[in-house]
Parts: sequence; C-alpha cells; structure tokens
Amino acid sequence: MCADVIVAEDDEKQAELVRRYLEREGHAVRIVGDGLAALDAVRHKEPDLLVLDVMMPRADGLDVVRVLRAEARELPVLMLTARTTEDDLLLGLDLGADDYMTKPYSPRELMARVRTLLRRTRRPAVVAQDHVLRVGGLVVDPERHEVTVDGEPVECTRGEFRILAALAAGPDRVFSRQRLLEELHGFDRYISDRTVDVHVMNLRKKIEPAPRRPVRLLTVFGVGYKLTDPAKAARRG
Repeated sequence: MCADVIVAEDDEKQAELVRRYLEREGHAVRIVGDGLAALDAVRHKEPDLLVLDVMMPRADGLDVVRVLRAEARELPVLMLTARTTEDDLLLGLDLGADDYMTKPYSPRELMARVRTLLRRTRRPAVVAQDHVLRVGGLVVDPERHEVTVDGEPVECTRGEFRILAALAAGPDRVFSRQRLLEELHGFDRYISDRTVDVHVMNLRKKIEPAPRRPVRLLTVFGVGYKLTDPAKAARRG
C-alpha cells in the first residue's frame, strides 16, 4: 500500500529516520521542519497521511491539526510527542488527530501504526456506505461524512464520527467501551477508556438538547453506551 506521506518534524535526525523507514515500505515522503510549512505542504498537495510532531517552531502540531480540521480536511494525522500526560494526549485526539505515539518510540511500531491507519482510512467504514443511518432526528451519512440533528448540521471530529456511526448502525444496542475503542483504531492503551468517554462527552454537547441530561446517547452503567430515539423511548415509557 504505497502512500504520499508528509513528515512534519523539526529534529532532522528523527525526520530522516522516519523517512528511511517509510521509503522502505514504498511510500513517497515529503519532509517539512515547522508547523506553517506543514500547512503549506498539505494545501499544495494533500497527502494520504500526515506524521506530525507536536513541538515545532512557528506553529505547533496541535495548532496544525486545529487549522486542518477547521478547513474540513479529512486526511489522517498521526501525532508524535514527548508529552506523556493524559490531558495532552486527549487534547490532540479531541482536536481531530487519528492516532498518537509518545517519544521515544520504536520505528517498527511506528510503521505498524502507519499501515493500520492507512488501511483503515482507505477502506470503507465499518458501517455500510450506501445508506444513511437514522435514529429519530439524528441522521448520520457515512458516505458524505455528515451528521445532522433535527435538520441542523453538526461538525464532528473523525473519532467522534466513527463512534457515532457505529452506535447509529445499531440503535438501542449497547456498545462496550472496548468495542467503541476498536472504531478509533490504534490509540494508546494508556488512554483507551478515557478516550471513548471524552468523545462521548463531546458528542453529547453537539447532539443533546441538554448534555448533562442526555436523551439520545445514553450510558448503560457498568457496560457502555447506546444510541436511542428519545421519541420512541418516551412512547415505550
């Protein structure tokens, strides 16, 4: 699976190491040394994957992801960072990064993450692509990567969308955190359960009329989460 990859890394030795491993696997690699150069490179020719260091001059990796997602660019982003706190990792994911690796890392593991990310972002999503998913007033369109609630568009990160699409494909079915984590493919185990919880919390802010009293995206205590039609639930009640 050959891909066009941009590596944004201000450490020249690290950048060259990543380049060598990527080129061994047949990928075309472009190297940039700061955040603004990364944005320019993506805008010039959008890659299949962006490998992005967090700590860079001119604009850090978090700012780069924030700008790319604000521009509605859906390219997969694998972030590299020396930061190890859970809050830092979750911030990157919340902004729209697809995967996170902490330094120092094994180049072989990095290549495994790259292969997994390319494979999963290039193949169809786990839900069917040829139909729209509806759960009451919530509509998820996997093909167009669009979400609406009662006719109003909702902006979702890639991680939020994957979780919501999985839930919408099985309304009223309870999904464990581990099952939902599988939709996020490859996140560090260190933050796994918390990652799902943060995405659910952010989704509730976007799709619930009162996020602290959810009626759509419900917690099933001790098990996981489910998506339901509040109108049907009210009739059953």
